[in-house]
Amino acid sequence: MKFRYTILYVKDVKATLGFYTTAFNLKQKMLHESGDYGELDTGTTILSFSSLELMAQLGKSPKAADTKAPTFEIAFETDDVVAGLEKAVSAGATLVQDATKMPWGQTVGYVSDLNGFLVEICTAVES
Repeated sequence: MKFRYTILYVKDVKATLGFYTTAFNLKQKMLHESGDYGELDTGTTILSFSSLELMAQLGKSPKAADTKAPTFEIAFETDDVVAGLEKAVSAGATLVQDATKMPWGQTVGYVSDLNGFLVEICTAVES
């Protein structure tokens, strides 16, 4: 089996794709003509977004993300966490935690995206 993609449920797929391309330098892979589904090119896996409206139509009961009570996070690795945080905030993210050096050597910082999803910006874990 192969981990292929993650789908996050959002209010506005097109706006979310625009945010991620600007904030994290990702490339849009596709946006369905309906505007209810889109994908970002993130390498071997795909970060996808589906509209809350479409998921409700399909019989699912999606809930909006809550930054104060996250159930998961998305992480992007970089050599410069401070610059990554600044770029994300200038694109519309909300700063959650400034860059912090962790005891295991990794530097991490957090923002929330325009949907309230928690996004970690981090360096590689030192081995």
